[in-house]
Amino acid sequence: IATEEPLNPIKHDTKKGKLRYVANIFPHKGYIWNYGALPQTWEDPNHTDNLTGCCGDNDPIDVCEIGSKVRSSGEIVQVKVLGVLGLVDEGETDWKIIAISADDPEAQKIHGKYFYIDDVKKHKPGYLEATIDWFQLYKVPDGKPENHFAFNGEFKNKDFAVEIIKSTHEHWKALLHKKVDGGAIKCTNILVSGSPFCCSEEDARSIVQSVRMF
Repeated sequence: IATEEPLNPIKHDTKKGKLRYVANIFPHKGYIWNYGALPQTWEDPNHTDNLTGCCGDNDPIDVCEIGSKVRSSGEIVQVKVLGVLGLVDEGETDWKIIAISADDPEAQKIHGKYFYIDDVKKHKPGYLEATIDWFQLYKVPDGKPENHFAFNGEFKNKDFAVEIIKSTHEHWKALLHKKVDGGAIKCTNILVSGSPFCCSEEDARSIVQSVRMF
């Protein structure tokens, strides 16, 4: 999600002018879940998270969707929130929501009243441990140190996760209503009434048409 471009298009990420690719973390190849984000959320880089002691990473909150179907880039999926992992990535708070597609066959198996995350351990043994390993090591091939986690890498339950989602949604609302400084983030939108960044559909169409296609 290119947050520094108008209307935040989805495009290949770059780092220092080069296309960015994720390294293979043995024994895994690439991402081990469908990796996406929740719209209308923002981890404020100027806000110190009381739980992690670190500021946000300036992005929407990430989602690891653990369903059986491989999703396409940009696909919109309704998910069932299962829990959350508190990653501290290069000194920034980077919450990872663990979720499963609402229509996935295994979604109905994960039905604990409060601890969906325990059902993940039951029905997908080793998956959460692999998630910890992946996030801890994924930047090491680039010469960076291992990441660490809040709560010693303990996955928190769905209620905890929902509270994190709610708080990042409030930060997003503050951003869209210019109550906080978003820096280089482009907040142009057509749906948030009352936002000073709200524009007409015609203006949005002009923005899209002005982008040169390759």
